[in-house]
Amino acid sequence: MLNNSVIDIAGVPLDLGAGRRGVDMGPSAFRIANIGYRIAALGYTVNDQGDIPVPIPEVIGVQNQRARYAREIGKVCETLYLKVRDSLISGHLAVSLGGDHSLAAGSIAGTASAMSQLNRPFGVLWIDAHADMNTPESTLSGNVHGMPLACVLGRGPSELVEIGGFSPKVDAKRCAVIGLRNLDDRERDIVLQSGVHAFTMKDIDRRGMAAVMEEALAVICDGDAALHVSFDMDGVDPAVSPGVGTPVRGGLSYREAHLVMEMVADSQQLVALDVVEVNPILDHQNSTAILGCELVLSALGKKIL
Repeated sequence: MLNNSVIDIAGVPLDLGAGRRGVDMGPSAFRIANIGYRIAALGYTVNDQGDIPVPIPEVIGVQNQRARYAREIGKVCETLYLKVRDSLISGHLAVSLGGDHSLAAGSIAGTASAMSQLNRPFGVLWIDAHADMNTPESTLSGNVHGMPLACVLGRGPSELVEIGGFSPKVDAKRCAVIGLRNLDDRERDIVLQSGVHAFTMKDIDRRGMAAVMEEALAVICDGDAALHVSFDMDGVDPAVSPGVGTPVRGGLSYREAHLVMEMVADSQQLVALDVVEVNPILDHQNSTAILGCELVLSALGKKIL
């Protein structure tokens, strides 16, 4: 077990940031996989806060094709921001279940606010096939789930950048992205100029996941900094994690994904965790949500021996 004995779960059935429907059912898929019961079996007290209300796109008009539904996503993220902030201030660990990755603009804002009040630095570990660092100026699709990391670093739609009334949320030097293998041309330049620590699949292939994680955690958690992990299930290879909206071949293996989370648990610095982009419509027998549940357990300290 980690130091936090209470786990607060928030479902975020958000699919407004994605290009295809279905990830709004992700939180339900996690609950069908018995995530609360399985976390409790590790010895934690689990407080499932239910789902944050999210409007459906069919009843919303798109006001900005360069950042589709940014206003509505911002409102959802403001609600999540308050939930995560209050959980962390109470000494609980916050788990946010998605839903598309744009929810991280809210969850990371909550961590930033709480850690500021607790006078503790924090960093972000972002596991993803994509960098999610597009802006309305660089995006090819206008889908906001390709922008949340840019938003917490201070660039992007104002509705997400200004969540909580402050920006940026995290220092790029305390942010590591692991598993990159699919970047837009313009986004590649943004990543290179951003100052984040970016580890591609080539880095993992050449160096091994353990070495990459050791370097990433050393940077993020330096000086007893708290750790916020944002795990996109498309970071894992689609042969293992098929139920995602934007699958990219050549991702993390089953064991590499677990090693990431096991090393997160070993750090003893975890305070908040997002697991996002589970799309049951595209899944096989809920296998992606079941894997996501297993990864949460590894991050919370479940061991082989």
